[in-house]
Amino acid sequence: MKNFLKMALATVVGILISSLIMFLIFAGIVGAIVATGNKPVIVKSNSILKLTLEKQIVDRSQNGPFAGFNLHGFGKPKQDGLNEILDNIKKAKNDKNIKGIYLELTVVPAGIATIEEIRNALIDFKKSGKFIIAYTDFYTQRSYYLSSVADKIYMNPKGGIEFMGLRSQMLFFKGTFEKLGIEVQVFKHGKFKSFPETYVSDKMSAENKLQITQLINSIWDNALEGISKQRGISIKKLNSLADRMVLMDADSCFSNKLVDSLFYKDQVNNKLIELSGQKGKEPEFVSLSKYERVQDPSEEKNKSKFKIAVVYAQGDIVMGKDDEDEISSDKISKALRDARKDTTVKAIVFRINSPGGSSLASEVIWREVELAVKEKPVVVSMGDLAASGGYYISCPASTIVTSPNTITGSIGVFGMMPNVSKFLSNKLGITTDMAATNKHSDFPSIFRPLNSEEKAYIQFEIDKIYDDFITHVSNGRKLTKNEIDQIGQGRVWSGSDAIKIGLADTIGGLNDAINIAAKRAKIIDYTIKNLPEIEEPFAKFIKNLTDDTKASFLNSELGDDYKYFQLYKKVQHMKGIQARLPYEIEIY
Repeated sequence: MKNFLKMALATVVGILISSLIMFLIFAGIVGAIVATGNKPVIVKSNSILKLTLEKQIVDRSQNGPFAGFNLHGFGKPKQDGLNEILDNIKKAKNDKNIKGIYLELTVVPAGIATIEEIRNALIDFKKSGKFIIAYTDFYTQRSYYLSSVADKIYMNPKGGIEFMGLRSQMLFFKGTFEKLGIEVQVFKHGKFKSFPETYVSDKMSAENKLQITQLINSIWDNALEGISKQRGISIKKLNSLADRMVLMDADSCFSNKLVDSLFYKDQVNNKLIELSGQKGKEPEFVSLSKYERVQDPSEEKNKSKFKIAVVYAQGDIVMGKDDEDEISSDKISKALRDARKDTTVKAIVFRINSPGGSSLASEVIWREVELAVKEKPVVVSMGDLAASGGYYISCPASTIVTSPNTITGSIGVFGMMPNVSKFLSNKLGITTDMAATNKHSDFPSIFRPLNSEEKAYIQFEIDKIYDDFITHVSNGRKLTKNEIDQIGQGRVWSGSDAIKIGLADTIGGLNDAINIAAKRAKIIDYTIKNLPEIEEPFAKFIKNLTDDTKASFLNSELGDDYKYFQLYKKVQHMKGIQARLPYEIEIY
């Protein structure tokens, strides 16, 4: 017994000491991260801002001192915020220590509208007279479009350009559900509202193929126009090069003038040394992450008490409270309400990047936008997506600013209800039974088909929400309900087309929207107030640790197929009638 007690005591003491050591190590790591994050960065003269853009780009990053911290799979990868990228390019334009920008881009994990905003910021940077040089071993279509603004484009002599046009590909699960014996009961309003097609069809409907074809053609035409303007190559020739797939060869890229020279990395370094005036030294690069910690001199001078609130809404629209990857009705409504009631906030920019989601949550947020418009200018800035519910919450705004590549519209509503009774009985041998007080006590149920009364009720609700939707858009855009119905029906539009049909007002990005808001508020000097408020970093880090770890593990195991798991999770968590993009669209 004495030996047992000794062993037990030794075990307890060992656990306590190990825990203390682990805590001290963790605290040391945390302290180092925080200290590094707060350490000021001094930019040397003749420096070059280097942009690789390898991290996922979101409208507003939630980065704190723990961003990028990873301990055996624990933690969340660091993201780049579009707002920070734009601010740093603008800051570099006026920084006497920055000689130019070096783009080393291959895969840019961002939407096409996001890339358009960064590209426009780089074009504005060139007005300073400073250089932009681009180089990589191999260009994707996105990275080449972004790099096409450079003064000189260089490429590895054995590289190439992925330049073949755009496509949007969909998966259909009708056959899978038929094999499983699962019936997907669909209700919708809008002939173009095609989200349910994925589950009840084996190919695109004629209406869906029409809208997607027009959408990707609009985006492709905009890209070709931009490349043509910067490189002096006709759009006709660019299309011919894409059709013949000749640009996978470096010599062909050079002979067709899509790149200026075929260089190895050391040769590019020599060019950068020459341009930056380093006189034989290695190029002095400063990364985006370091440059973020350089104080902008213009911010120090601005002591205005006036503010423009930028409210960021990114992700699926959901009811209640959720994390930063979703647009929760409570969180975004509060942010809009706070901005409306703050007397120092003279205008609101509502940045929206969303495929839509819950119709009820969209209505809750719409109400706050409508209230805000009555008190101060509200300018919507559309990101990669502002479709369906994303457009629902946009429509009351004083002005709507869109990228030419934004996917918007999708004014329509749908609902889906699976019936798994045959799957359970035929495949698994499971049956169900129940006792109930009333005829529809178990409505809605996935264990039986809907009856005619229940189907009629759901369709009635769908039609009613659609009527509310087009009424809101009609009032916000000053068009008749009939006019909105004609361009609605669940159809998606590019930002360029949205302006032509009256769903948006002007082409531009986030900074353009801020400038418009300032003009409408009649203010010149102002500071930016970003909303919603970001949680305290350490508490957020601990709270998200488990979820981030699971996501990181699944992502590493599933690879490219992780997106299908995410789609499954989205459908699984959809509640109520949905006003969302008619499909999960990914343009290649």
